[in-house]
Amino acid sequence: MTKRFLAATASVFALALIGAVSLGIGGGVARDTIAPIAVAAAQGPAPEFTGIGNWFNSAPLKLADLRGKVVLVNFWTYGCVNCINALPHVVALNAKYKDRGLVVVGIHTPEFPFERSGSNVQAALKRHGITYPVAQDNDFRTWNAWRNQYWPAQYIIDQNGRIVFQHAGEGQYDQIDRTVARLLDANG
Repeated sequence: MTKRFLAATASVFALALIGAVSLGIGGGVARDTIAPIAVAAAQGPAPEFTGIGNWFNSAPLKLADLRGKVVLVNFWTYGCVNCINALPHVVALNAKYKDRGLVVVGIHTPEFPFERSGSNVQAALKRHGITYPVAQDNDFRTWNAWRNQYWPAQYIIDQNGRIVFQHAGEGQYDQIDRTVARLLDANG
């Protein structure tokens, strides 16, 4: 082997290793230290829930009726492994802050045809211990109104109805918790 070949191989390996660590694959960076994809202060008012076929665990909700509360909207689907991995954190936030003014709303938007079944969604809610309101958005009308693109995606809405934080994917659990706590403390 030539020195040039060895140097090129070492460079490629180093770049691959740096990329893996920066993505958290190598364990060098904790998931919660990666910045959210967007801080939504510039997004303005949260869009209304629209085109919802079924509501589970609640009568139909309107964001306008939730003014004065902090709202966490979680777009998910029960067949998505990343959504399933994030659910325990959403359920825990609901348990931790629901008595202080947090309202968690799940928006179940199906990725696959079998996820359109209301009875399948209901079974998933029971399986994962979800007691907060969940809207079934089979026609993607709320998904589209929010211009959402990812499963899972979390949006935090302040007491004035404005999106103040958004994150797509798993992770950012500590930052989501801190954001909710800060908003609730500002109100209390």
